Amino acid sequence: MVYELAMRRRMAAFGVVLAAACCSKSEVKDGGSGSALGKPPVAFTLFALAEVRGQIGPCGCTSDPLGDISRTAQLVAEARAKGPVLVIDAGGLLYSQNPVPPHLEAEEELKANLLASLYKEPLQVAALGVGASDLAKGESAVRLPRELVNPPAASKLPIEAPKVVQVGDAKVGVFGVIAEDSFGHFAVTAPVDAAKLAITGLRGRGADVIVALVQAGSKKDAVALIRQIGGIDVAIAGLGLDAPEPENVEIEPSKVGDGWLVIPGNRGQVLSRIDISLRRDGTHPVLPLVDAGGAGAATAKIAAIDKRLAALDIELAKFATDKTADPTFVATKQAERTDLAAQRADLVAHPLKAPPRGSYLTLDQIRINKALACSAPVQEAVRAYDRDAGAANVKAAADKPVPEPAKGQATYVGMAACGDCHSDEVEFWKKTVHTQAWQTLVDRGQQFDYECIGCHVTGFDKPGGSNLAHNDNLRDIQCETCHGPASIHVAKGGEEKPPAVKRSPSPDLCATQCHTHEHSDTFQYEAYLRDIVGTGHGDERRKQLGDGPTGHELRKAALDKAGKAIGAGCIR
Repeated sequence: MVYELAMRRRMAAFGVVLAAACCSKSEVKDGGSGSALGKPPVAFTLFALAEVRGQIGPCGCTSDPLGDISRTAQLVAEARAKGPVLVIDAGGLLYSQNPVPPHLEAEEELKANLLASLYKEPLQVAALGVGASDLAKGESAVRLPRELVNPPAASKLPIEAPKVVQVGDAKVGVFGVIAEDSFGHFAVTAPVDAAKLAITGLRGRGADVIVALVQAGSKKDAVALIRQIGGIDVAIAGLGLDAPEPENVEIEPSKVGDGWLVIPGNRGQVLSRIDISLRRDGTHPVLPLVDAGGAGAATAKIAAIDKRLAALDIELAKFATDKTADPTFVATKQAERTDLAAQRADLVAHPLKAPPRGSYLTLDQIRINKALACSAPVQEAVRAYDRDAGAANVKAAADKPVPEPAKGQATYVGMAACGDCHSDEVEFWKKTVHTQAWQTLVDRGQQFDYECIGCHVTGFDKPGGSNLAHNDNLRDIQCETCHGPASIHVAKGGEEKPPAVKRSPSPDLCATQCHTHEHSDTFQYEAYLRDIVGTGHGDERRKQLGDGPTGHELRKAALDKAGKAIGAGCIR
């Protein structure tokens, strides 16, 4: 998996070949210690982000929560301690949504302020592009100067001119460009001409490597734009809402023309690390580079893939004997196995070695998971945000009443009222994880976070239900989450015709309301249903479900796979 790229360069002192291998950075040494060259290639590490969209920490509901600004900061700090580092972001940094919903105003502004502060220090982001989510509060609210060569004619964005950044012994030219029709009403000027002009200027100022921060609506659009521009060595793309989830992040760079395209994972979940080595040759003889440790990197990757394949085989064998298994879920697992097997075969067939001459890069797509170490100062800044955002939300919601139901519409009464007639069901419920929903937020200090609370209380923001400041008797996932508001049912003593509550929830309720892939990655309806029905609560339904995996088993297997280790200095 070695790729060569002829890099156009005005400085003859540097080699002209870039190659990429999808492996972690390995030390590279010259082939002869007694030569006139006598030292390793000029090298620096490039960390690339895109479409962070306001995420400073992961949702804790998934088995392997990803995306944490304190862990990202620690990775960057550790790399800086070892050598030159450049951090860039293709844009889409500040807000989770565009437009920002009114109820999220306070926490979104606090979060945007925090990210802007952390990008200055400690991350020291050298160049930042513009994404659609950055513009949710208008051009004047983007907080940090942006790289953009083709802004709208009357733009009020704080724009930086294309820059040459000295990184160790290398000069890196950086500019930002947005494809036409990417942001709707944000009508940029002609991107190709503006980008070509920027590249010519950067080369004239001695840039050894040209890095482009590209924004487009899709990978296809990004590739088309990069190819038309030409002259780009490394492009980092932000794709708005089309940015990939972790499972879809490409572990290899895409070759576009004479350069490479890298797309980081969205919401800070996958950080792209690109180690670039620039081989000096000039009038010196070009010495062959030794193996860059790629074979060892390949072996490590194969071992990791084998471990995951073994786990998938166990899961699939279990599903093969379970007639109630969801075919869609099983198909997803089978597709994952096919993809992993193909990756393994490719790694076996193509050793990861450095090119014998010239310059090269390696790409490592790093999952920002709980096993990584945390930056203590950044982690404390995030905790302070949680406190400030919670206080601001409570203050804003204190005088906001719960929505009133229409005349004749039922309201939410809470678990205690249900228990008067359904004590067996309530006792069963107390043994399920739904009874711990509120406490999990309290433990994390996020019980007043709008991103979390809606799935940890009953009837959130529904007529006659709860809201952020008024939820005392509706905390946790109670009966009425599945069966609907019960005030009429209670008032009639359960004798109303037709019934005012649902005996069973609709099959898609859980998957569309809270157990989305983003927040509940192991969810499978019938498996999870086995955990919440049984003697005292849906005994007949439990018998119909029969044997098969339970939600607890699926989640435990996923948690075991993710591991229990928490990175050094991390509180969660």
